[in-house]
Amino acid sequence: MTVAERSQMSEAHRVVIKIGSSSLTREDGRLDVRAIHALADVIAARHRQGHEVVLVTSGSVAAGIEPLGLPGRPRDLAQAQAAASVGQGLLIARYSGAFAGHGLQVGQVLLTAEDTVRRGHYRNAQRTLERLLELGVVPIVNENDVVATNEIRFGDNDRLAALVSHLVGADALILLTDVNGLYTGHPAHEGSRPISSVSGPEDLEGIEVTGRGSAVGTGGMLTKLDAASIATSSGIPVVLTTPANVAGALAGETVGTWFAVTGKRTSRRRLWLAHAARTRGTITLDDGAVAAVLGGRASLLPAGVTGVAGTFDAGDPVELVDAAGNVVARGLVAFESDELPGIIGRSTRDLRAELGEGYDREVVHRDDLVLVRRRLA
Repeated sequence: MTVAERSQMSEAHRVVIKIGSSSLTREDGRLDVRAIHALADVIAARHRQGHEVVLVTSGSVAAGIEPLGLPGRPRDLAQAQAAASVGQGLLIARYSGAFAGHGLQVGQVLLTAEDTVRRGHYRNAQRTLERLLELGVVPIVNENDVVATNEIRFGDNDRLAALVSHLVGADALILLTDVNGLYTGHPAHEGSRPISSVSGPEDLEGIEVTGRGSAVGTGGMLTKLDAASIATSSGIPVVLTTPANVAGALAGETVGTWFAVTGKRTSRRRLWLAHAARTRGTITLDDGAVAAVLGGRASLLPAGVTGVAGTFDAGDPVELVDAAGNVVARGLVAFESDELPGIIGRSTRDLRAELGEGYDREVVHRDDLVLVRRRLA
Protein backbone atom coordinates (compact mmCIF):
# COMPACT_ATOMS: atom_id res chain seq x y z
CA MET A 1 0.00 0.00 0.00
CA THR A 2 1.32 3.41 -0.92
CA VAL A 3 0.46 6.84 0.41
CA ALA A 4 -0.80 7.65 -3.08
CA GLU A 5 -3.38 4.86 -2.82
CA ARG A 6 -4.66 6.15 0.50
CA SER A 7 -4.85 9.68 -0.87
CA GLN A 8 -7.43 8.47 -3.40
CA MET A 9 -9.97 8.64 -0.61
CA SER A 10 -9.84 12.42 -0.50
CA GLU A 11 -10.71 12.53 -4.21
CA ALA A 12 -13.40 9.83 -4.13
CA HIS A 13 -16.56 11.49 -5.39
CA ARG A 14 -19.04 8.85 -4.23
CA VAL A 15 -18.40 6.95 -1.01
CA VAL A 16 -20.48 4.36 0.83
CA ILE A 17 -20.09 4.40 4.63
CA LYS A 18 -21.40 1.55 6.75
CA ILE A 19 -21.82 1.79 10.52
CA GLY A 20 -22.77 -1.09 12.80
CA SER A 21 -25.07 -1.40 15.78
CA SER A 22 -22.22 -1.55 18.29
CA SER A 23 -21.07 1.91 17.15
CA LEU A 24 -24.57 3.40 17.45
CA THR A 25 -25.69 2.10 20.84
CA ARG A 26 -24.64 2.53 24.44
CA GLU A 27 -23.92 -0.30 26.83
CA ASP A 28 -27.56 -0.31 27.97
CA GLY A 29 -28.70 -0.97 24.39
CA ARG A 30 -30.17 2.49 23.78
CA LEU A 31 -29.30 4.56 20.76
CA ASP A 32 -26.27 6.80 21.23
CA VAL A 33 -27.55 10.11 19.85
CA ARG A 34 -24.10 11.67 20.12
CA ALA A 35 -22.67 9.01 17.82
CA ILE A 36 -25.37 9.69 15.24
CA HIS A 37 -24.73 13.45 15.33
CA ALA A 38 -20.96 12.97 15.12
CA LEU A 39 -21.32 10.82 12.00
CA ALA A 40 -23.77 13.29 10.46
CA ASP A 41 -21.27 16.11 11.07
CA VAL A 42 -18.56 14.29 9.09
CA ILE A 43 -20.89 13.32 6.23
CA ALA A 44 -22.28 16.84 6.00
CA ALA A 45 -18.75 18.26 5.77
CA ARG A 46 -17.99 15.86 2.95
CA HIS A 47 -21.23 16.86 1.25
CA ARG A 48 -20.27 20.55 1.41
CA GLN A 49 -17.08 19.71 -0.48
CA GLY A 50 -19.19 18.54 -3.40
CA HIS A 51 -18.94 14.80 -2.77
CA GLU A 52 -21.70 12.21 -2.37
CA VAL A 53 -22.17 9.79 0.51
CA VAL A 54 -24.51 6.82 0.85
CA LEU A 55 -24.90 5.68 4.46
CA VAL A 56 -25.61 2.01 5.22
CA THR A 57 -26.67 1.74 8.83
CA SER A 58 -27.50 -0.98 11.28
CA GLY A 59 -29.39 -0.33 14.48
CA SER A 60 -33.11 -0.74 13.81
CA VAL A 61 -33.46 -3.87 15.93
CA ALA A 62 -31.19 -2.42 18.63
CA ALA A 63 -33.20 0.80 18.63
CA GLY A 64 -36.39 -1.14 19.33
CA ILE A 65 -35.03 -3.05 22.32
CA GLU A 66 -35.46 -0.29 24.90
CA PRO A 67 -38.95 0.97 23.85
CA LEU A 68 -40.26 -2.61 23.97
CA GLY A 69 -38.62 -3.31 27.33
CA LEU A 70 -36.65 -6.28 25.98
CA PRO A 71 -33.68 -7.59 27.99
CA GLY A 72 -31.44 -7.84 24.92
CA ARG A 73 -31.37 -8.59 21.22
CA PRO A 74 -34.27 -10.91 20.32
CA ARG A 75 -33.34 -14.47 19.48
CA ASP A 76 -36.38 -15.40 17.39
CA LEU A 77 -37.26 -13.89 14.02
CA ALA A 78 -40.73 -12.58 14.89
CA GLN A 79 -39.46 -10.76 17.98
CA ALA A 80 -36.57 -9.27 16.00
CA GLN A 81 -38.95 -8.08 13.29
CA ALA A 82 -41.18 -6.46 15.91
CA ALA A 83 -38.17 -4.69 17.42
CA ALA A 84 -37.10 -3.53 13.95
CA SER A 85 -40.58 -2.21 13.24
CA VAL A 86 -40.47 -0.03 16.35
CA GLY A 87 -36.79 0.84 16.11
CA GLN A 88 -36.60 1.77 12.43
CA GLY A 89 -38.78 4.85 12.90
CA LEU A 90 -36.75 5.98 15.90
CA LEU A 91 -33.47 5.41 14.09
CA ILE A 92 -34.40 7.37 10.96
CA ALA A 93 -35.89 10.17 13.08
CA ARG A 94 -32.57 10.57 14.87
CA TYR A 95 -30.71 10.68 11.58
CA SER A 96 -33.20 13.17 10.12
CA GLY A 97 -32.72 15.48 13.07
CA ALA A 98 -28.94 15.22 12.95
CA PHE A 99 -28.72 16.04 9.22
CA ALA A 100 -31.38 18.74 9.43
CA GLY A 101 -28.95 20.74 11.53
CA HIS A 102 -26.77 20.93 8.40
CA GLY A 103 -29.65 21.73 6.05
CA LEU A 104 -29.63 18.23 4.56
CA GLN A 105 -32.49 15.87 3.85
CA VAL A 106 -32.21 12.12 4.28
CA GLY A 107 -34.00 9.41 2.35
CA GLN A 108 -34.68 5.99 3.83
CA VAL A 109 -34.05 2.99 1.57
CA LEU A 110 -34.96 -0.42 3.01
CA LEU A 111 -33.68 -3.45 1.11
CA THR A 112 -33.91 -7.23 1.34
CA ALA A 113 -31.85 -9.81 -0.51
CA GLU A 114 -34.87 -10.28 -2.77
CA ASP A 115 -34.24 -6.77 -4.09
CA THR A 116 -30.95 -7.99 -5.53
CA VAL A 117 -32.32 -11.34 -6.71
CA ARG A 118 -35.17 -9.96 -8.81
CA ARG A 119 -33.91 -7.76 -11.61
CA GLY A 120 -36.93 -5.44 -11.47
CA HIS A 121 -36.41 -4.80 -7.76
CA TYR A 122 -32.68 -4.31 -8.29
CA ARG A 123 -33.14 -1.75 -11.04
CA ASN A 124 -35.74 0.11 -9.00
CA ALA A 125 -33.41 0.33 -6.00
CA GLN A 126 -30.65 1.57 -8.25
CA ARG A 127 -32.85 4.26 -9.80
CA THR A 128 -34.09 5.40 -6.39
CA LEU A 129 -30.58 5.77 -4.98
CA GLU A 130 -29.34 7.62 -8.06
CA ARG A 131 -32.24 10.06 -7.94
CA LEU A 132 -31.76 10.73 -4.23
CA LEU A 133 -28.11 11.57 -4.87
CA GLU A 134 -29.04 13.82 -7.81
CA LEU A 135 -31.41 15.71 -5.51
CA GLY A 136 -28.70 16.26 -2.91
CA VAL A 137 -30.33 13.89 -0.42
CA VAL A 138 -28.27 11.60 1.82
CA PRO A 139 -29.58 8.03 1.22
CA ILE A 140 -29.73 5.96 4.40
CA VAL A 141 -29.85 2.25 3.59
CA ASN A 142 -30.74 -0.56 5.95
CA GLU A 143 -31.80 -4.15 5.55
CA ASN A 144 -35.56 -4.38 5.81
CA ASP A 145 -35.59 -6.50 8.97
CA VAL A 146 -39.34 -6.04 9.35
CA VAL A 147 -40.19 -8.23 6.35
CA ALA A 148 -36.97 -10.17 5.69
CA THR A 149 -37.01 -13.86 6.55
CA ASN A 150 -34.03 -16.06 7.30
CA GLU A 151 -34.18 -17.33 3.72
CA ILE A 152 -34.11 -13.90 2.03
CA ARG A 153 -31.94 -11.76 4.27
CA PHE A 154 -28.40 -10.52 3.76
CA GLY A 155 -27.56 -11.55 7.30
CA ASP A 156 -25.45 -8.51 8.02
CA ASN A 157 -25.14 -4.98 6.74
CA ASP A 158 -21.44 -5.33 5.92
CA ARG A 159 -22.29 -7.53 2.94
CA LEU A 160 -25.20 -5.27 2.08
CA ALA A 161 -22.85 -2.27 2.06
CA ALA A 162 -20.48 -4.00 -0.36
CA LEU A 163 -23.34 -4.80 -2.74
CA VAL A 164 -24.73 -1.27 -2.47
CA SER A 165 -21.25 0.09 -3.25
CA HIS A 166 -21.30 -1.80 -6.52
CA LEU A 167 -24.93 -0.93 -7.19
CA VAL A 168 -24.28 2.84 -7.00
CA GLY A 169 -20.84 2.71 -8.64
CA ALA A 170 -19.06 3.95 -5.51
CA ASP A 171 -15.43 5.02 -5.60
CA ALA A 172 -14.74 3.68 -2.10
CA LEU A 173 -16.30 1.87 0.85
CA ILE A 174 -15.66 2.65 4.52
CA LEU A 175 -16.64 0.06 7.13
CA LEU A 176 -16.98 1.50 10.64
CA THR A 177 -16.76 -0.74 13.67
CA ASP A 178 -15.63 -0.62 17.29
CA VAL A 179 -12.14 -1.91 16.45
CA ASN A 180 -9.68 0.31 14.62
CA GLY A 181 -8.90 -2.04 11.79
CA LEU A 182 -7.83 -5.63 11.32
CA TYR A 183 -5.42 -7.33 13.73
CA THR A 184 -3.36 -10.50 13.43
CA GLY A 185 -5.48 -11.97 16.23
CA HIS A 186 -8.08 -10.83 18.73
CA PRO A 187 -7.20 -7.20 19.62
CA ALA A 188 -7.33 -8.03 23.34
CA HIS A 189 -4.80 -10.85 23.02
CA GLU A 190 -1.18 -10.20 23.78
CA GLY A 191 0.96 -10.16 20.67
CA SER A 192 -1.85 -9.19 18.28
CA ARG A 193 -0.66 -6.55 15.86
CA PRO A 194 -2.68 -4.11 13.76
CA ILE A 195 -2.55 -4.60 10.00
CA SER A 196 -2.23 -1.33 8.10
CA SER A 197 -3.00 -2.66 4.63
CA VAL A 198 -4.16 -5.75 2.78
CA SER A 199 -3.12 -6.12 -0.86
CA GLY A 200 -4.76 -9.48 -1.49
CA PRO A 201 -5.91 -12.80 0.02
CA GLU A 202 -2.32 -13.84 0.67
CA ASP A 203 -1.99 -11.06 3.26
CA LEU A 204 -4.77 -12.70 5.30
CA GLU A 205 -3.02 -16.05 5.68
CA GLY A 206 -2.51 -16.88 9.34
CA ILE A 207 -4.93 -14.22 10.56
CA GLU A 208 -7.16 -15.47 13.39
CA VAL A 209 -10.69 -14.15 12.97
CA THR A 210 -13.54 -15.86 14.80
CA GLY A 211 -16.77 -15.06 16.56
CA ARG A 212 -19.67 -12.69 16.14
CA GLY A 213 -19.49 -8.99 16.77
CA SER A 214 -21.25 -7.25 19.67
CA ALA A 215 -24.30 -8.39 21.60
CA VAL A 216 -26.51 -6.03 19.58
CA GLY A 217 -25.04 -6.76 16.14
CA THR A 218 -25.17 -9.68 13.72
CA GLY A 219 -21.79 -9.18 12.10
CA GLY A 220 -18.20 -9.54 13.15
CA MET A 221 -14.76 -9.33 11.59
CA LEU A 222 -15.51 -12.29 9.33
CA THR A 223 -18.41 -10.45 7.71
CA LYS A 224 -16.26 -7.36 7.26
CA LEU A 225 -13.56 -9.37 5.52
CA ASP A 226 -16.23 -10.91 3.31
CA ALA A 227 -17.56 -7.43 2.48
CA ALA A 228 -14.05 -6.16 1.76
CA SER A 229 -13.46 -9.10 -0.57
CA ILE A 230 -16.70 -8.42 -2.46
CA ALA A 231 -15.87 -4.74 -2.89
CA THR A 232 -12.15 -4.97 -3.70
CA SER A 233 -12.64 -7.80 -6.20
CA SER A 234 -15.08 -5.47 -7.96
CA GLY A 235 -12.68 -2.54 -8.16
CA ILE A 236 -13.72 -0.68 -4.98
CA PRO A 237 -11.10 0.02 -2.27
CA VAL A 238 -12.12 -0.38 1.38
CA VAL A 239 -11.08 1.19 4.68
CA LEU A 240 -11.93 -0.53 7.97
CA THR A 241 -11.77 1.79 10.97
CA THR A 242 -13.71 3.30 13.88
CA PRO A 243 -16.29 6.12 13.73
CA ALA A 244 -13.79 8.39 15.50
CA ASN A 245 -11.47 8.03 12.50
CA VAL A 246 -14.01 8.36 9.69
CA ALA A 247 -12.98 11.94 8.89
CA GLY A 248 -9.36 10.87 8.68
CA ALA A 249 -10.27 7.93 6.44
CA LEU A 250 -12.14 10.26 4.08
CA ALA A 251 -9.13 12.58 4.02
CA GLY A 252 -6.81 9.75 3.01
CA GLU A 253 -4.98 9.53 6.32
CA THR A 254 -3.34 6.28 7.47
CA VAL A 255 -6.06 5.07 9.83
CA GLY A 256 -7.47 1.59 10.27
CA THR A 257 -6.84 -1.03 7.59
CA TRP A 258 -6.72 -0.27 3.87
CA PHE A 259 -7.92 -3.03 1.52
CA ALA A 260 -6.50 -2.47 -1.95
CA VAL A 261 -8.38 -3.24 -5.13
CA THR A 262 -7.79 -6.81 -6.32
CA GLY A 263 -9.98 -6.92 -9.41
CA LYS A 264 -11.68 -4.87 -12.08
CA ARG A 265 -15.21 -3.53 -12.11
CA THR A 266 -17.52 -6.36 -13.03
CA SER A 267 -21.07 -6.42 -14.31
CA ARG A 268 -23.81 -6.10 -11.73
CA ARG A 269 -25.20 -9.41 -13.00
CA ARG A 270 -21.96 -11.25 -12.26
CA LEU A 271 -21.68 -9.61 -8.85
CA TRP A 272 -25.22 -10.71 -8.04
CA LEU A 273 -24.46 -14.24 -9.20
CA ALA A 274 -21.29 -14.44 -7.10
CA HIS A 275 -22.54 -12.88 -3.88
CA ALA A 276 -26.28 -12.26 -3.75
CA ALA A 277 -28.02 -15.01 -5.70
CA ARG A 278 -29.66 -17.85 -3.74
CA THR A 279 -28.51 -21.10 -5.28
CA ARG A 280 -31.04 -23.87 -5.84
CA GLY A 281 -28.76 -26.87 -6.07
CA THR A 282 -25.26 -28.21 -6.66
CA ILE A 283 -23.56 -29.81 -9.64
CA THR A 284 -20.45 -31.92 -9.02
CA LEU A 285 -17.62 -31.73 -11.57
CA ASP A 286 -14.82 -34.16 -12.41
CA ASP A 287 -11.22 -33.00 -12.20
CA GLY A 288 -11.03 -32.11 -15.88
CA ALA A 289 -14.12 -29.94 -15.73
CA VAL A 290 -12.84 -28.21 -12.60
CA ALA A 291 -9.59 -27.33 -14.38
CA ALA A 292 -11.48 -26.09 -17.44
CA VAL A 293 -13.86 -23.94 -15.41
CA LEU A 294 -11.07 -22.46 -13.29
CA GLY A 295 -9.22 -21.68 -16.49
CA GLY A 296 -11.91 -19.09 -17.10
CA ARG A 297 -12.56 -19.80 -20.76
CA ALA A 298 -14.69 -22.95 -20.80
CA SER A 299 -18.37 -23.68 -20.37
CA LEU A 300 -19.51 -26.67 -18.33
CA LEU A 301 -20.52 -29.58 -20.58
CA PRO A 302 -22.49 -32.72 -19.59
CA ALA A 303 -19.36 -34.86 -19.97
CA GLY A 304 -17.72 -33.06 -17.05
CA VAL A 305 -20.61 -33.57 -14.60
CA THR A 306 -20.56 -36.46 -12.11
CA GLY A 307 -23.50 -35.63 -9.85
CA VAL A 308 -26.53 -33.41 -9.25
CA ALA A 309 -28.28 -32.40 -6.03
CA GLY A 310 -31.26 -30.16 -5.33
CA THR A 311 -34.35 -29.16 -7.26
CA PHE A 312 -34.05 -26.35 -9.80
CA ASP A 313 -35.38 -25.07 -13.09
CA ALA A 314 -33.47 -24.00 -16.17
CA GLY A 315 -32.07 -20.52 -15.53
CA ASP A 316 -31.73 -20.96 -11.73
CA PRO A 317 -28.42 -20.24 -9.95
CA VAL A 318 -26.49 -23.34 -8.86
CA GLU A 319 -23.14 -24.03 -7.24
CA LEU A 320 -20.47 -25.98 -9.09
CA VAL A 321 -18.37 -28.12 -6.73
CA ASP A 322 -15.39 -30.43 -7.05
CA ALA A 323 -15.26 -34.05 -5.92
CA ALA A 324 -14.50 -32.98 -2.35
CA GLY A 325 -17.50 -30.64 -2.22
CA ASN A 326 -15.50 -27.40 -2.47
CA VAL A 327 -17.36 -24.67 -4.31
CA VAL A 328 -15.57 -23.82 -7.55
CA ALA A 329 -18.04 -21.47 -9.24
CA ARG A 330 -21.63 -20.36 -9.50
CA GLY A 331 -23.67 -20.34 -12.66
CA LEU A 332 -27.08 -20.24 -14.28
CA VAL A 333 -27.96 -23.80 -15.24
CA ALA A 334 -29.46 -24.52 -18.66
CA PHE A 335 -31.32 -27.70 -17.64
CA GLU A 336 -33.91 -28.66 -15.07
CA SER A 337 -32.68 -30.83 -12.22
CA ASP A 338 -34.64 -33.88 -13.36
CA GLU A 339 -33.14 -33.65 -16.87
CA LEU A 340 -29.50 -33.78 -15.84
CA PRO A 341 -29.13 -37.30 -14.37
CA GLY A 342 -29.82 -38.86 -17.76
CA ILE A 343 -27.17 -36.89 -19.63
CA ILE A 344 -24.28 -36.39 -17.19
CA GLY A 345 -20.93 -37.86 -18.15
CA ARG A 346 -21.89 -38.05 -21.82
CA SER A 347 -20.46 -36.20 -24.80
CA THR A 348 -22.51 -33.60 -26.62
CA ARG A 349 -22.03 -35.58 -29.85
CA ASP A 350 -23.60 -38.70 -28.36
CA LEU A 351 -26.45 -36.68 -26.85
CA ARG A 352 -27.18 -35.01 -30.17
CA ALA A 353 -27.22 -38.36 -31.96
CA GLU A 354 -29.50 -40.02 -29.41
CA LEU A 355 -31.76 -37.24 -28.16
CA GLY A 356 -31.55 -34.63 -30.89
CA GLU A 357 -30.53 -30.99 -30.93
CA GLY A 358 -31.10 -29.08 -27.73
CA TYR A 359 -29.67 -31.74 -25.46
CA ASP A 360 -26.16 -31.05 -26.73
CA ARG A 361 -26.05 -27.60 -25.14
CA GLU A 362 -23.84 -26.53 -22.25
CA VAL A 363 -24.98 -27.29 -18.72
CA VAL A 364 -23.69 -23.84 -17.73
CA HIS A 365 -22.49 -21.44 -20.42
CA ARG A 366 -19.28 -19.55 -19.66
CA ASP A 367 -21.14 -16.24 -20.01
CA ASP A 368 -23.43 -17.36 -17.16
CA LEU A 369 -20.64 -18.51 -14.86
CA VAL A 370 -18.56 -16.76 -12.20
CA LEU A 371 -15.61 -18.23 -10.31
CA VAL A 372 -15.74 -18.57 -6.55
CA ARG A 373 -12.38 -20.25 -6.06
CA ARG A 374 -9.39 -18.70 -7.80
CA ARG A 375 -7.27 -20.82 -10.08
CA LEU A 376 -4.12 -21.96 -8.27
CA ALA A 377 -0.74 -21.13 -9.79
